[in-house]
Amino acid sequence: MKILVVGDSCVDDFVYGDIKRISPEAPIPVFVPSDNKQNDGMAKNVFNNVKSLGSDVEIITNLNGIIKRRYVDNRSGQMVLRVDEHDWTPRINIKVLQGISGNKIVSYGNEETIEHIDAIIISDYCKGFLEESDIKYICENNFNVFVDTKKQLGDWILNADFIKINELEYEKNHQVFADESYVGVEKLIVTLGSKGCRYKGEEYSVPKVSVKDVSGAGDTFLAGLVVKYVETNDIVESIKFAQKCTTQVVQQKGVAQVKLGDL
Repeated sequence: MKILVVGDSCVDDFVYGDIKRISPEAPIPVFVPSDNKQNDGMAKNVFNNVKSLGSDVEIITNLNGIIKRRYVDNRSGQMVLRVDEHDWTPRINIKVLQGISGNKIVSYGNEETIEHIDAIIISDYCKGFLEESDIKYICENNFNVFVDTKKQLGDWILNADFIKINELEYEKNHQVFADESYVGVEKLIVTLGSKGCRYKGEEYSVPKVSVKDVSGAGDTFLAGLVVKYVETNDIVESIKFAQKCTTQVVQQKGVAQVKLGDL
């Protein structure tokens, strides 16, 4: 299997520390850092999870450094502040975009190399790397395209095979889904956090576990979903496998990658 991930990436930076008092200057906690952990985030986290699940994977993403820095209290595990740096990226190179067609990649800077792919994951965090027309182009010119986007949905996404969004994103798109003629609703997989997920009116639950961090859990779900679908062509089985992957990573601190051997 070969899978291609396309989308914007960042560095997830977790600063862990202790909060033992309130500042005398303002009603805010005084945070004393004690530890630091960094991971690839957004599209690169999807990429890393696909790789951890044993698939051959390539990524087309931005080169500039977006940083999501989270300050987390050691005792409670609660995030007290998030600071995003350089929160944008240049648009995908049009020549690279046009090279993603017919489920093949005309490789980066080497037009003589063609890599065939089994599925495409669009991980769009709406930082500027992909515009609606770019996603539309990929969906129209390829099969097995899975889209996870922060954009307001519309007709531009109707050629995607599956659309993964979370519950909050579903609510933000309520006006779109109120239109009964919008066929995109049949392609929706809606993640519901601790309640599992919903697909075509059916809800798929997950076991209760001790959750340490949900950061990047949606990326893991998406990776597991696509890997299993390419293997089985069964979306329900793929949903259940993706949930097993997500259940594993939320029990770890920070942005974690799924471990195939522990599933």
